Amino acid sequence: MSDGSVAHRQTVEIGNAVTLEDARLFAGVLAQERDAFEALYRLYHPRLARFLLNLLHRPQLVEEVLNDTVFVVWERSDTFRGASKLSTWIFAIAYRKAMKALRRLDEPVEDRDADMRPSGGDAPDAPFGRHRTQEVLLNALAKLSPDHRTVVDLTYFHEMGYREIAAIMDCPVDTVKTRMFHARRHLRRLMDGELADWL
Repeated sequence: MSDGSVAHRQTVEIGNAVTLEDARLFAGVLAQERDAFEALYRLYHPRLARFLLNLLHRPQLVEEVLNDTVFVVWERSDTFRGASKLSTWIFAIAYRKAMKALRRLDEPVEDRDADMRPSGGDAPDAPFGRHRTQEVLLNALAKLSPDHRTVVDLTYFHEMGYREIAAIMDCPVDTVKTRMFHARRHLRRLMDGELADWL
């Protein structure tokens, strides 16, 4: 059987698990076509970079982890079975690589007493401009644990459902729901005034 027919067979097996563009590009990656890999990289780079920056909070690590992620996509493309969307598989790789990078850095443990201390931000009735709103949200997100940030980021900024997030984080759906509950609770406490109402 030729490499082209193997790639075609695997593309057929993944069926509706990916978009047509993803399927076309991934078939090329399976066949070790560099042009297809580069196109897939360009397609996923902005989303992965944003996701990793929000998760890692260390810009110097984002490119390293992103490159490690796409290296796995290139080298281990044959391990994608189509049980999930291609994006879920790629984000799961990125998440695991990011968590490994954070462990290497000895990431500090979440400050559980932070909720008990008064916020240093503006009063709830202070007018928020667009910049201030973004600043408050990003600061609050930065104070969440990596797992809580991941759930919030994938839900609100990548529009993924709990099942897909569970696949990425390799945990039960109920764990994702619990993490989202706690993340929202922490964000409500960290953010001032009406900005917390969207949670």
